[in-house]
Amino acid sequence: MVVLDRPRVVSGERIVARCRELARVSEEDGRLTRRYATPAMARANTLVGSWMREAGMTARLDVGGNLVGRRPGTSVLAGTLLLGSHLDTVRDAGAFDGPLGVVTAIDLVRRLREEGVVLPFAIDVLGFADEEGLRFGTAYLGSRAVAGTFDARLLDVTDDAGVTVREALARFGGDPAGAVDGGASRRGERLLGYVEVHMEQGPVLERRGAAVGVVSGIAGATRAEVRFAGQAGHAGTVPMALRRDCAPAVAELVLAAEALARGTDGLLATVGQLAVEPGAPNVVPGAATAFLDVRHEDDAVRCAAVERLRTRAAEIASARSLEIAWDTRLDNPAVAMDPALTGRLARAAPGAPSLPSGAGHDGVAIAALCPIAMLFVRCEHGLSHHPDESVAPDDAQAAVDVLHAFVTELAAELEQDV
Repeated sequence: MVVLDRPRVVSGERIVARCRELARVSEEDGRLTRRYATPAMARANTLVGSWMREAGMTARLDVGGNLVGRRPGTSVLAGTLLLGSHLDTVRDAGAFDGPLGVVTAIDLVRRLREEGVVLPFAIDVLGFADEEGLRFGTAYLGSRAVAGTFDARLLDVTDDAGVTVREALARFGGDPAGAVDGGASRRGERLLGYVEVHMEQGPVLERRGAAVGVVSGIAGATRAEVRFAGQAGHAGTVPMALRRDCAPAVAELVLAAEALARGTDGLLATVGQLAVEPGAPNVVPGAATAFLDVRHEDDAVRCAAVERLRTRAAEIASARSLEIAWDTRLDNPAVAMDPALTGRLARAAPGAPSLPSGAGHDGVAIAALCPIAMLFVRCEHGLSHHPDESVAPDDAQAAVDVLHAFVTELAAELEQDV
């Protein structure tokens, strides 16, 4: 590693400003919504790609729809370090969930260039195309393609407009077949690991007065679409005893999920999306759909909870003479961080607390490809998935400083091995 004597570049304000600039790229007026393989995502990739090139990287779109920025190293034998996060959002999102990790990684590369630092290994900054799963009810479409675990069955999943993943990705400029057969996969490469910077999305760091924290592991998660089917009818003429009403059924399931989670230590259960059909005030709902999300650090506890809720859903349907369909969209085990990478990250962030992640991240998928580690950044009031989520420039600065120290130590260790 070669280091020229140049002043340190202050990055925190630039990182925050760029996250907020990117938040203006949306498919909806008045709020931030950026789904997989949409024109808004294409505009986001164009903007972030320009920042990558400004930092001295090349930028390209892989066949899975992910944005990839590359800074080559001096030795092809040294391998590649993966950094990044996701560029898609939830509906009515804030500016930092996902983009913070991408923009921070780009600013690290910019800083290395301006300091004259030459590394033996390459750095790839990844802007994953689909972590939130808003458009298709699944998640990690982008990172699964990179990890080589993209299931071909996902290509036939449809969005609310009836567009399949296959059609959306092809229109976006990707290659559906390539996403499945490894065209975007990094398998077989010498990868040093994947490190993701992400806002905490919770209040722990703020309460501890810490700018950053080192993640110890990611909770397992199951996401399922539950559909009740009954019989629509006139609200004024169908007697209560004869109804096959799906609205009370889905309401019972929501309450059952809440009760189970409140009674099980560490369990989180959420029904964040509901729909009844036909959706008229004077019509008994003949169909209802709920998206159920269940999480826990212990996979055994999570799986047992999911089975209890699946059984309860069947009981509800039977008691109300309804049909039921349970479609598991996501079933990810808990993911442990790599001890070596995490230890190096902890040394780069002396005094930073260790904490688990209840939220899922692209590292869940990338863990099937290479070792992973994560750094959390404090967020105001622990708020996330909300327009008001916020990260302070000083905390963004702390994050890029940690990445800089991490990369510097890694380079020094590799040079000693050589």
